Amino acid sequence: MEYRRQQQPGCGGCFLILMLFALLTGGFSGLFNFLGFLLYSGIIGILIFVAGFWGFSYWMQKKISTYESSQTESHNRFVWLLVQILINIAKIDGNVSKEEITTIQRFFQYNLRYDQTKMYWVKELIKEALSSTESMETLLLEFRNTFKYEPRLILLELIYQVLYTKTQVPDAELQVARNIADYLQITDYDKRTIEAKYKYGQQQQATGGRRVADHHYAILGLEPGADAETIKKAYRKLSMKYHPDKVSHLGSEFRAVAEEKMKEINAAYDFFKKK
Repeated sequence: MEYRRQQQPGCGGCFLILMLFALLTGGFSGLFNFLGFLLYSGIIGILIFVAGFWGFSYWMQKKISTYESSQTESHNRFVWLLVQILINIAKIDGNVSKEEITTIQRFFQYNLRYDQTKMYWVKELIKEALSSTESMETLLLEFRNTFKYEPRLILLELIYQVLYTKTQVPDAELQVARNIADYLQITDYDKRTIEAKYKYGQQQQATGGRRVADHHYAILGLEPGADAETIKKAYRKLSMKYHPDKVSHLGSEFRAVAEEKMKEINAAYDFFKKK
């Protein structure tokens, strides 16, 4: 199963309009009699509602199609696979709850700052993913064969972002994230760097504390007490992997994710340099 662009909206509502026009062309007397009948029976309200709903759906489908056409194939495929994988993770317990769908939608809306048109597109992708029977292995194989190492890191970063929006991350879902990292051939160091940051942040929120040095060690994927040379090497590795230019082909929102990651890495390194 591969990503396919949303179809241009058809003109199913045009048939309804033509029928109404045919009915209303019986002269003024026929027109008024027909309108009177509709008003009396309440059918006109239903027709207005149907026409309004159809018009809105047509307008949104048109905007979605235009948006997809304006994006690169890499961007659209990346988002499609991301949604498919997130829904697949939610299916682990055999049931995708409304809360899990809401979490995914909020992630796109707030973390990636998607507007109304993009959110409508994401909701369509979620519907498609919910009815899909594609296995996680098939999706990850396509992702690994399509994207280089840096986009894989961004995917894993986004997966952890979604998981850690929950107050308590289920062990089963956390293990799936680790398995995804292994399947995408992400190094142990990079896996540890990503997971440590989110795990540390959740622990600090739970205890109400926050030790700045430990936070920066976690961002660099290091154990507390690492020496200056180790910190410098970690910084250089991460700054090369998360350089925004390496994921710019995925779209502006994913470049922004890399830029935010770079800010965290730079802040951590600056902290230890000053210290």
